[in-house]
Amino acid sequence: MSFKYASAVAALAAAGAFAGSAARAADLPAYEPAPAVAAPVPSFTWSGPYVGLQGGYSWGDTDAGKIKPKGVSLGGYVGYNVQLDGSPVVLGVETDFNWSNADDKIGGAKFESRWNGATRGRVGYAFDRFLVYGAAGVAYADTRVKAGGAKDSQATIGWTVGGGAEYAVTDNVALRADYRFADYGKEKYDLGRASTKVSYDEHRVMGGVSYKFSW
Repeated sequence: MSFKYASAVAALAAAGAFAGSAARAADLPAYEPAPAVAAPVPSFTWSGPYVGLQGGYSWGDTDAGKIKPKGVSLGGYVGYNVQLDGSPVVLGVETDFNWSNADDKIGGAKFESRWNGATRGRVGYAFDRFLVYGAAGVAYADTRVKAGGAKDSQATIGWTVGGGAEYAVTDNVALRADYRFADYGKEKYDLGRASTKVSYDEHRVMGGVSYKFSW
C-alpha cells in the first residue's frame, strides 16, 4: 500500500468518525431551562365582615366616695377588616354591645352599669394568622345611681382606647383577647329633692370568638 493511499484511507476514516459524532450530538435533546417557581400566595386574609360573641370582667372607679363598680360583661360584636394588598397592615371598624352587672355600694348609695358598648376604629399588624391591634373610639353605657330611696339612670357617652390580639384557628373562626379603658365622663343624676354629679371610668378584659364570612 502506497503512502498516498494509506493517507487517503486514514483521512476518510477520520471524516467518518467526525460525521458519526456529529449525528449522535444532533440526536441529543436540546437543553431547556427549568421553569421559574412562583412564590406561594398566602391562603389567608383578615379582610371581610365578621360577627362574634364575647365575655369578660370590668372594674371601674367613680368620684362618689369609695364606690368602685365591678362585674361581668357578656355580649357580641360585629365588624369589618381590610388587609392591605401585599401588606401585613389590617384596618377595620367594630361595634359591640354588652350586658353588664357591674355595681358597688357604700351605705345607702349605689352605682351600677347595666349595659355598655363602643364603636372603635382598629389598626392591626398581621403575622399570617396572628393579629395584634390597637383600637380607639366612642364608648357608651347605661348607668344608675340609687340613694335615699330615690334612683336615676343616664345614658353616658365617652371615649375608649385599648388593644388586643386575635388568632385565626381556621379561615373563618378566630379567637380573641381584648383590653380597653373607657371614660364615660360626668353625668348629673336627679334623686328626688337632691341631685348629684358622678364621673365613671372602667377597665375591661374580654375574651371572644368570631366568625369571618368568606368573600
